[in-house]
Amino acid sequence: MALVETPTETMSAPCPDFALPDPGGTVHTRDGLRGPNGLVVAFICNHCPYVIAVIDRLAADLVALKDEGVGGALIMPNDWTAYPDDAPDRMAAFAEAHALPVPYLVDERQEAARAFGAVCTPDLFGYGPGLTLQYRGRVDDVGMRGDASARRAELVEGMRTIAGGGTVPHQTPSMGCSIKWR
Repeated sequence: MALVETPTETMSAPCPDFALPDPGGTVHTRDGLRGPNGLVVAFICNHCPYVIAVIDRLAADLVALKDEGVGGALIMPNDWTAYPDDAPDRMAAFAEAHALPVPYLVDERQEAARAFGAVCTPDLFGYGPGLTLQYRGRVDDVGMRGDASARRAELVEGMRTIAGGGTVPHQTPSMGCSIKWR
């Protein structure tokens, strides 16, 4: 497991288009998942301890954002032949166990991960109403600590600001396991 931080130099980049299946084979597209106030795309996987540490908080945050007109997608980019815990059948079980409120998609050819410039899991991309990148930070300030009693929900705060037409002045990069490239 190599710890990687997300870069932030791609702000204002357009959201790459994508059409990816969920583990059941239903294809979801960028435009079908976006909300009127934006879109959050998060690259995650089942086995990464950094994802496991934040997944339930991320799921709750995606519910809150969905209620505010921000759509979402979770994308699994890893090579599951090398990391079988990330295989599509296990993705479905992971999505159910964590009550994921947005589609959990399979990036089998890793084309979406490359188009977005994803580097780790979790890697979060927050796009405003015009689908330009406005947020490339972490879920919250809790991280691996697990004590969410005094949590600052940075993704939610950032996306609310963006949906209201503002900019997020400071963003702390997400960190996690490197993507397992083929």
